[in-house]
Amino acid sequence: MIQPMSTHSLAQALTENDHLILIDGSTFIFRAYHALPPLTRKPDGLPIGAVSGFCNMLWKMMQEGPTKEKGDEPTHFAVIFDKSGKTFRNDFYPEYKAHRPPPPEDLRPQFGLIRQATRAFGVPAIEQQGYEADDLIATYARQAAAQGARVTIVSGDKDLMQLVTDKIGMVDTMKNKVIGKPEVFEKFGVGPEKVVEVQSLAGDSVDNVPGVPGIGLKTAALLINEFGDLEALLEQAGTIKQKKRRENLIEFADQARVSKRLVQLEENVPVETPVENFSVCDVDGPQAVGFLKAMGLTSLTKKVADITGAVLENIEPIEVTVEGWESPVKPAAQAEDTSGQPEDKMWSAGPVAEKIASEISAIPIDSSAYETISSVERLQEWIAQAYEVGYVAVDTETDALNAMEAGLVGVSLSSVPGKACYIPLAHVDGDGDLLGGGGLLEGQIPLKDAIALLKPMLEDPAVLKIAQNMKYDWLVLARYGVEVAPFDDTMLLSYTLDAGVGGNGMDELSQRWLNHTPIPFKEVCGSGKSQISFDKVPLEKATAYAAEDADVTLRLWEILKPRIAAEQMSVVYERLERPMVETLAKMERRGISIDRQMLSLLSGDFAQGAARLEAEIHDVAGEIFNVGSPKQLGEILFGKMGLPGGKKTKTGAWSTSASVLDDLAAQGHELPSKIVEWRQLSKLKSTYTDALPGFINQETGRVHTSFSLAATTTGRLSSSEPNIQNIPIRTAEGRKIRQAFIAQKGKVLISADYSQIELRVLAHMADIPQLKQAFADGLDIHAMTASEMFGVPIEGMDSSVRRRAKAINFGIIYGISAFGLANQLSISRGEAGDYIKTYFERFPGIKEYMEETKKFVHANGYVETIFGRRAHYPDVNTKNPNMRQFYERAAINAPIQGSAADIIRRAMVRMDEVLETAGLDAQMLLQVHDELIFELPEEQAEDTKKLVVSTMEKATEPALQLSVPLKVEAEAATNWEEAH
Repeated sequence: MIQPMSTHSLAQALTENDHLILIDGSTFIFRAYHALPPLTRKPDGLPIGAVSGFCNMLWKMMQEGPTKEKGDEPTHFAVIFDKSGKTFRNDFYPEYKAHRPPPPEDLRPQFGLIRQATRAFGVPAIEQQGYEADDLIATYARQAAAQGARVTIVSGDKDLMQLVTDKIGMVDTMKNKVIGKPEVFEKFGVGPEKVVEVQSLAGDSVDNVPGVPGIGLKTAALLINEFGDLEALLEQAGTIKQKKRRENLIEFADQARVSKRLVQLEENVPVETPVENFSVCDVDGPQAVGFLKAMGLTSLTKKVADITGAVLENIEPIEVTVEGWESPVKPAAQAEDTSGQPEDKMWSAGPVAEKIASEISAIPIDSSAYETISSVERLQEWIAQAYEVGYVAVDTETDALNAMEAGLVGVSLSSVPGKACYIPLAHVDGDGDLLGGGGLLEGQIPLKDAIALLKPMLEDPAVLKIAQNMKYDWLVLARYGVEVAPFDDTMLLSYTLDAGVGGNGMDELSQRWLNHTPIPFKEVCGSGKSQISFDKVPLEKATAYAAEDADVTLRLWEILKPRIAAEQMSVVYERLERPMVETLAKMERRGISIDRQMLSLLSGDFAQGAARLEAEIHDVAGEIFNVGSPKQLGEILFGKMGLPGGKKTKTGAWSTSASVLDDLAAQGHELPSKIVEWRQLSKLKSTYTDALPGFINQETGRVHTSFSLAATTTGRLSSSEPNIQNIPIRTAEGRKIRQAFIAQKGKVLISADYSQIELRVLAHMADIPQLKQAFADGLDIHAMTASEMFGVPIEGMDSSVRRRAKAINFGIIYGISAFGLANQLSISRGEAGDYIKTYFERFPGIKEYMEETKKFVHANGYVETIFGRRAHYPDVNTKNPNMRQFYERAAINAPIQGSAADIIRRAMVRMDEVLETAGLDAQMLLQVHDELIFELPEEQAEDTKKLVVSTMEKATEPALQLSVPLKVEAEAATNWEEAH
């Protein structure tokens, strides 16, 4: 299948819970170079001062985050570099950056080493021909923010300040300064959205941006604040009173426009690596240590080895490539191992798998052994071979990434390792597509004929079809009338066996098991402006790329499939993973209708509500200020009004984070409450009501979200394009968004939701008599907990007492600390600690479960759900206490959350057959956490509700009888919200 740009690996869309850090590589390099005295490597004298400084700064950033504050840790991380050579700016202004001096001689050989260092630490090192690092940063930052994530750009570069928003911030580590909207205003005299306008006038002598003579930053800011933007200013330049300024603006108007094009960052770079691929992963200790040893950086080598558990004496320096250095490169002196013996990683595939992998890897991967199929007769022979062997690896190539819109370009097959074929179906003349004057290349079987030949085999139960991420191929082929069955999915095989060990994408699996890196997509389709779609790839290149995918997939299957039975993971794979492919694919094909008009009305309402709130905020504050400015807001709340709980960040500004405002609002303070409401409305508008219509499929008129398997360690599903999992439901305004998800005329939606499923799973797994009895009796579990803890009767209980018990009930599942509970309930840490202590005294089984789980994960490196799904934590025995506690908390939660995920999976894979057998026309459309959404004829609502509830409540049977009953609440309505 076509892969996202230059990678085969699968990645998930970012969410509002994610934090992306983008490091400006140039900033780090030059800071490292100038901040440290010259340092050379022994014995060959290779300059490594910048490498040393860069590695130390990068490692520190990876360990501490950009500000060292709790909650600031990244989920996604990348270093962005400038690619040498001209950029698109030089095309229209050759003088751009022409005056910049060349880098120092002793820095030149370190550029390549620094990129190698970045990759050695497992961090993406991103650069792209034709674009500056700033353009890539702009593109990735906007993409991540559009998906709801928070972005921190680590740089002091003023050009990047135009990107700052509520979602995108900057940190200048050299000055230890956080840069938000107030800091941008302080620098430029305008907000981030006007920075480009100001720079267009002021110019930049360093980059040779001309601007307008005689106009500096202050004057530029005054002019832009007065006229609004550059074009308005230039159009009205004749009204400027100052003669020289007026004349310069008129004379150099075009120069100002060119300057704007130079300073305006490109936010739509066709990036070669998707932002979703920047997920933070464990550092490969041997790889990082091997590089540091090669550089002779003894001190950092020991630190990295200690934290990653790498055994120094077992690791040799890796080979490095040094460009621009004339002296002979010799191995660096070995670092001395004084760190003791760190624990080994708690994961091993076992000798059998390693033996099979060794045998499979010994078969050469050679594109000359791959065949381009151009005749019906030859295709029939390959199909016959698949029948003879009984299995075949299948991969599709398409002209787009969205499976609901992609056109089939070709199919590759492989039944024998080392041999594969590619069947081109829709490759066109490279000079244009079919609509643009090109034509189909010769030597291709007509698509209809090929489908007619392939369909019987792809649907025949006598032949097992093997794919990597089968859901994509299944969806693509289904649009051509083919429903693939039966099948295996190497991505899911890996996920079933090794969830938490590493990624499950084809590139990573190929490197892990075959020691082979597949052909990068950019080598076939190019990159940047010169990138082409796969249907324009010459057949020889297309065959080498596509057939290799099938060959690699087959090899991975031969290694991974035997492990399923050997490691007793058949139930998980056969009952929970593989069936979900078809289940989710069908849900994605169905899609769901949304009401454009309602979303438009909601956008208007949210805009009006935000404006009204802003006026009320100004009234309560007694002055007009920028509501979106944390600095100004902090001064109002804590400086002027003197509200309690104020705390300053390291920059000296008052903190106005969501938790701070929520705490103040909970205490009844009016202004913070209105600020919280204003922020919520602004986010709802930009993230949901404005964005959702853009996801409507032009062909179907419905929204088709993409569900992601193998996305989490615990087995929970996620979704993207759009991400329906994060639609907010805690406020009335947030819930209104679900009103826009509607049933077609004459139909209704049913929402069926598990009630408190994770608490029920906890009661079963930890064997808590009080909780089990309460669930059996249908009691209010939070009121019961409060009664047990505080000795108060359930009847007439104060709502605040129940709220505290509810916070503890759910917090315990996620390993909440006294500090966290104190913040959540606005109580002292001591009081919160007493609550947790009392909770464990009343429910001792929960504490015992936690301690037993920690013992188990330390001994085995994994934990299991009630159905046997394993979540691996191979680094749980790390010597780093903070990381060890993090893994322990995750290990405690994983069996609970994972079991709940398994339960709803079991219900989902049964649902279509149950509904069809009952003669009902209901279709399952969405899964959101513990909830399923169906669309059905209105007259079938009651029968469908009963059947859905029964299927979900009996999802564990007959394999397992829970000691607590599962409870499902279901309602029918014409829209999603009313179905709650």
